Amino acid sequence: MQNTKPQSNSFSTVIWLMLVILTIATFSLGEAGMSGKYVMLTLLAIAMIKSQLVANYFMGLRKSKFLWRAMIFGYFAIVGGLIAVAYLMGLK
Repeated sequence: MQNTKPQSNSFSTVIWLMLVILTIATFSLGEAGMSGKYVMLTLLAIAMIKSQLVANYFMGLRKSKFLWRAMIFGYFAIVGGLIAVAYLMGLK
């Protein structure tokens, strides 16, 4: 059994606040009516950052083996990449 120090509530609160700030940022970009390739890539990057934060800190993958973290990151990278490619190919 591993003897690890439990994560503090204040650290979880900071991660949660980061998620709230990123969510407000994506909402603000949408409400501003901004569009285009760079806005979409920014929104996709924010979504990927948020998904990694949730996976690492709220699903507990930060303390798991590298293989599990790599699989989840790979999933996010593949799905995000496919979304970006589909969007960019649709612009032509």
